[in-house]
Amino acid sequence: MAIAVGQEAPDFTLNNENGEQVTLSELRGAPVVLVFYTFDFSGICTGELCEIRDDYSDWMDLGAQVYGISRDSHFSHAAYKEQHGLPYSLLADTKGEAAKAYDTWNEGLWAAERLTVVVDKDGAIAHFVKNPILEARDHSAIADAIRGAG
Repeated sequence: MAIAVGQEAPDFTLNNENGEQVTLSELRGAPVVLVFYTFDFSGICTGELCEIRDDYSDWMDLGAQVYGISRDSHFSHAAYKEQHGLPYSLLADTKGEAAKAYDTWNEGLWAAERLTVVVDKDGAIAHFVKNPILEARDHSAIADAIRGAG
């Protein structure tokens, strides 16, 4: 099922890099940015996530909570986050269930395609951008989407 602006964001519970559970529906009250990516330690993903790291203070200043999501384990996420100094949590979608709910799972590669979703404070999808695995996303509209989602 394809996602659409205005629909309720599919809920999920995933472990972060510390093994702690994060449930999307429990984050209501503030905008949330979900960044689905393919793999830790891969070229395009690292470029995108480091770009988000560098722009993160702008998104935080707007009140957003940011989460990277891939099928990698929380152990891999912990090492990746530390190596690149990422200031936001990475969530382990090891079976691809969240990616499937957001219609970004690539069964052939057993990985998520590139999808960034801004969820508004009430839990609805406010904005999204989706790209194929080999094409980096343009996140320039995310700050404006966060402003509208608060």
